[in-house]
Amino acid sequence: MAVFHRATITPTKAELIEAWAPSQSWGPSAGDAITVIGSYRFDDPDGRVGMETHLVRAGEALLHVPLTYRDEPLAGADAALITKMEHSVLGTRWVYDGLRDPLFVVMLAGVTMTGQGEALGMAVYEGRWYVAPTNVRIQGGGWTLERVPVDGFALESDEAAASVLRNDRFELTLYRRPVAAPRPAIALTATWEDQRDPAVLAELRER
Repeated sequence: MAVFHRATITPTKAELIEAWAPSQSWGPSAGDAITVIGSYRFDDPDGRVGMETHLVRAGEALLHVPLTYRDEPLAGADAALITKMEHSVLGTRWVYDGLRDPLFVVMLAGVTMTGQGEALGMAVYEGRWYVAPTNVRIQGGGWTLERVPVDGFALESDEAAASVLRNDRFELTLYRRPVAAPRPAIALTATWEDQRDPAVLAELRER
């Protein structure tokens, strides 16, 4: 479950994506305006790390931008740090490129395989719990009931169209510029208000 707070965030998520994405191999041109379509979240088994992936428009491009939010720096990940964010409720948050945060990659692989692990957004307002749904609806699955490890992935390439990660058994591809396409055998797809045909966000294959 992801708990949403009524809070002021500096910089905003749209601002940090707009500042950071143009410097990446998959990013837009520096002058392109960023419009956030929506996002989806994964659950942290320990309940500490926020894992949120944004779908944004930048000019004519659709971008797929995974971020993680941590309450302290991630050891050995200085190169993956995007910025520090000030959250009026949670305090300082360290914001990382999700594909360089091992916890996010574990959850991406697991949700792509099974469809389980998406965080339900909830918020407390005037003493009552409310659901805080996102307009982005994801669907994963295609794996059998076999239990397999989904850690140990290394980022092999991070190019304009797709990012590829591998461990000793699987190849995991995250599409930085997702498009509607036939669903792969093991995949994570998404729909939203203006995207009725599922866009392929990620797929997983045995090596």
